[in-house]
Amino acid sequence: MKNYIEERAVEIAKFIVNSNATVRETAKKFGISKSTVHKDITDRVTKINPNLALDVRKILEINKAERHIRGGMATKMKYLNNKK
Repeated sequence: MKNYIEERAVEIAKFIVNSNATVRETAKKFGISKSTVHKDITDRVTKINPNLALDVRKILEINKAERHIRGGMATKMKYLNNKK
């Protein structure tokens, strides 16, 4: 694996741990696709730093459990804004 890819994967993982960011937010921040973020977290960081990968996995599990709530709130705001 190329060095810059390893560095990016670790930087992405640290960003998620420090900010509790979602995959979508992380992809937007780093200017890469959600698929790349997912690949970096699940495959690359696990090989580079398993402890960091575990921390990231915990945050992503929380985000996954909460995403239906965030989606519902976004839909609610959409329809409230359309009424005005």
